[in-house]
Amino acid sequence: MSTFGSFRLERCCNCDYITVYDGSSTDHPQLGKVCFNDTSHQVFHSSSHYLTVVFRSDSSGVSHGFKALFTSSLTEDQGRVDCSSDNMVIAIQRSYLNSLGLNGNDLYVDDHLCRPTISSTEIVFSFPLNACGTAKQTMNGYVSYTNNVRASQSQSGEISHQSQFLLRVGCRMEPDTMVQIFYKAKEIINANITGTGRFNASIAFYTSSSFNQQIYDSLYEVNLNQLLYVQVALNRPDNSLDLFLDTCVASPNPNDFKDRSYDLLRNGCPRDNTYYSYTSGQHYYAQFSFRAFKFLRTHAYVYLQCKVIICPDNDYNSRCRQGCRFRRKRSLDSTYHTNTVRLGPIKLKGIV
Repeated sequence: MSTFGSFRLERCCNCDYITVYDGSSTDHPQLGKVCFNDTSHQVFHSSSHYLTVVFRSDSSGVSHGFKALFTSSLTEDQGRVDCSSDNMVIAIQRSYLNSLGLNGNDLYVDDHLCRPTISSTEIVFSFPLNACGTAKQTMNGYVSYTNNVRASQSQSGEISHQSQFLLRVGCRMEPDTMVQIFYKAKEIINANITGTGRFNASIAFYTSSSFNQQIYDSLYEVNLNQLLYVQVALNRPDNSLDLFLDTCVASPNPNDFKDRSYDLLRNGCPRDNTYYSYTSGQHYYAQFSFRAFKFLRTHAYVYLQCKVIICPDNDYNSRCRQGCRFRRKRSLDSTYHTNTVRLGPIKLKGIV
């Protein structure tokens, strides 16, 4: 794995750039190309034990260059790390440790008081992201959490002249997630929504604009033109992160939001004249309202899918701070990953 930590290249992507290949030569597939202003590809993973990095420069301009960190990663049959917005889970296979002459009781993380669970096949550390010595970093708009798994075989004394085991563990959180809801038309609309992704988010209906009382009905029936209040929030409150509502689309079909759909919000810009934003891109939650409607020539259920973006609060140039953007500078899907979850139904009253 190669991680590029800084770029100080000439401000011309056709003049100075770096190309990374998945193998021992440039004959292997290209993983990516980066230059002075490219922050979308910072980490490259090789499918083997080799990476080829080619730096090309012209004869004009002088700068400091770039900094890269090269590390080897465990294979899936040796270990893994999984992260959500709540927890980090580190699992290491006992067979891998045994090959190094270690056992589960030798392992500890940066906070040695956090102990693993040991089974017959693996050793598992599971703890909240803000615990056990985990460090939080922000780089190029991404939030990363890192820790270290160390091993020290039991021996007397305070020092050792033997090399010790060190495994660096990290998770880079994707800045956006997809959330989805639906409702059934009874001439009233309302719904519960939960979204999950690398950052876990949830979406729910509330009874009023104070957003104090959540609606938990599994089938929430609403009247046409009724005001509906919706909040989308990170499952784990974090004031260092902002959540921005990018797009919210309604559809009568929970599996198709393209062929027949209706935009409430697109690229941060309201499309429905009843849509009202209370807050978006300023806190770890976003709140909005709209009036219930129904689709013609179909059933009474309406489904709602929202895409949200998560940004560091101290990044004043992030997408969260840009608000409505009629034209997108680049496709978010080329940089971010999305997930979709679904809740409901919502049903309009008086409609079968």
